[in-house]
Amino acid sequence: MRLTRIGGKGKPSYRVVVANSESPRDGKFLEILGNYDPKKNPAEIILKEERVREWLTKGAKPTLTVSQLLEKKGIRI
Repeated sequence: MRLTRIGGKGKPSYRVVVANSESPRDGKFLEILGNYDPKKNPAEIILKEERVREWLTKGAKPTLTVSQLLEKKGIRI
């Protein structure tokens, strides 16, 4: 599980996706699990919590940033 950037120059916005570890940051992914907008105050985090939990049980490993976002939403890893 990782973030992929979708925002324009100076306007970062990210998707939380499940991707193979070999694929590039903004490359091929398996599923979109949510969005993260750090520019809003407070930062907006939208997740499909049920799907996130499914992927975690299947063995998906979130990056450090994604794991921090999950903890903010109350999802234990």
